[in-house]
Amino acid sequence: MAGRPRGIDDAAILRAAAEVIGRVGPAKLTLSVVAREVGLVPGTLVQRFGSKRGLLLALAEHSAKYADAQPERVRREHRSALAALEALVTESMAQMATPESFANHLAFLCIDLTDPEFHEHALAVHLAQGRAIEALLAEAVSAGELRAGTDAAALAGTVQAIVAGAGLTWALDRQGTLAQRLRREVATVLSPHLNDSTDREES
Repeated sequence: MAGRPRGIDDAAILRAAAEVIGRVGPAKLTLSVVAREVGLVPGTLVQRFGSKRGLLLALAEHSAKYADAQPERVRREHRSALAALEALVTESMAQMATPESFANHLAFLCIDLTDPEFHEHALAVHLAQGRAIEALLAEAVSAGELRAGTDAAALAGTVQAIVAGAGLTWALDRQGTLAQRLRREVATVLSPHLNDSTDREES
């Protein structure tokens, strides 16, 4: 069985798997297709991940780790907490830029909801994103971007729910881009809580 060539790490393989899911969905994903995507032979993926399920579980675990690391990186790249929040929300759904890719990733979510091993990782992603959103909102309150007394925890739950719903609504009506829809809906949710003097950074 061929060894894995140097220079192609696991992260690159998992990124390729995510891209394949976006194109064809999890049901049609095969180790052969992913291997072709990164210039490997299927046996290399079998050696590393064991099976298609093993590869998908590794992708789910990788997604959870990325969700933990993403907020700090996004915060460093933006002047304000609310601008960082906007970037966090749009980046988290960047792989679903077309209705077709949205549907294919939604099919993967259906696995997350019905398979206990996948659900563990999906829940970790959800909780990490919730913590990040709440932290950014709390920072925005402290910085005066949002009104004093704003309940960051409650607002974070609303933002998460709006983001999930906005994606599905956009995939149905297909007006504008997903990023535009997400920015608009998040801005609408935050609008009643903004200080009049809030000067948000443009993305």
